[in-house]
Amino acid sequence: MAAPASSTAFRTLPVPGLGRDVRVWGTKVRGKTLPLVLHLHGGSFTTGDLDSGEQLATLIAAAGAVVASFDYPLAPQHRFPDAAEAAYATLEWLYRQRTALAGRDAPLYVAGEEAGGNLAAAVAMMARDRRHPPLAGQVLVAPMLDPCTATPSLRDKLGEQLECRWAQGWENYLRGPMDAEHPYAVPGRAQRLVDLPRTLVLTGADDPMRDEAGTYARRLRAAGVDVTCAMLQVPTGWPESLEQAATDDCPCAGQAKGWLTEFFQPPMPPPG
Repeated sequence: MAAPASSTAFRTLPVPGLGRDVRVWGTKVRGKTLPLVLHLHGGSFTTGDLDSGEQLATLIAAAGAVVASFDYPLAPQHRFPDAAEAAYATLEWLYRQRTALAGRDAPLYVAGEEAGGNLAAAVAMMARDRRHPPLAGQVLVAPMLDPCTATPSLRDKLGEQLECRWAQGWENYLRGPMDAEHPYAVPGRAQRLVDLPRTLVLTGADDPMRDEAGTYARRLRAAGVDVTCAMLQVPTGWPESLEQAATDDCPCAGQAKGWLTEFFQPPMPPPG
């Protein structure tokens, strides 16, 4: 799979009806069909924008995809389900634009880091439940999937600290305790995981989200979903480092790109 031309350049397109934009990294290549990826940035639901999401977006583009990063509405001004519904509407719009953006009948993916990983998982469930659009896969990087911020990996990060940006993010995102029972708000607690698309979960040994990421990957696999879960052993600084400017000297970037490139390869047909 050839990487899209100009994977380090972008253009900004408005999403009709939402008053919000996507930033498109990469362009389609004549005679080729590339993966088209809806990317959702991190920021604990309350911060982040198209600039802070640049690192993962460009990494996905370098792995051979055309990437549309979405500037979704933030909490607390916009609580659940505003961001998820806006992301789903953007996914539907991208599906209609897929040939123009990435080539004839380009396969559609959804991806995100931290809170964006939560939204990506939610949008994948929404596409399944609403039976449109068809998804080729989802990519969850250091995903923020469960408001129970007491996993061992989070305790390793926080020590004796009781309050953290992720707990505050959940408080600002959820309207109340009942939202924590909704699978689109808290994918990590969803009871029905069957029929979700192929999934790549990326986390790091130093990632405070690694426990909830691994648990979700195991639950998806138990539900019959094709899952690849990779834990990078080199320092990642995830998820905070994903909000910083993209650099080529981070050892985790090469490993993450390798997993992404492999994931975007068309699946091999079963032996006859």
